[in-house]
Amino acid sequence: MKFKLILAFLPDAHLDEVLKAARAAGATGSTVITSARGEGLEPERKFLGLEVASHRNLAFWLVEESVAADVLARISSVGCFETERGAGIACQVDVEEAVGLMRQIKALEDRNHPRDD
Repeated sequence: MKFKLILAFLPDAHLDEVLKAARAAGATGSTVITSARGEGLEPERKFLGLEVASHRNLAFWLVEESVAADVLARISSVGCFETERGAGIACQVDVEEAVGLMRQIKALEDRNHPRDD
């Protein structure tokens, strides 16, 4: 079974909806790292000489290759990545090997190939 790793860097405002959208699109789970910072095309504003950086989250999904494009499209749409400035970014990368996924692989196989008992 082949997997893709999807990463998204997004604010709190869209996090819960994006997590739900990823699961609805076929992701079997997620990992979120809070308190991330980043800088886009334009640096953050300054107030009294200090940079005012908004709080961001880094979300990860290890998904089956067959659902990766749909998961990426849905989180982009729900997260407003293409329509709102500063709403976030996402990408996917190939995964060569992964371990610790036996339960997820079994669930994916059962979902993709249900038995006729």
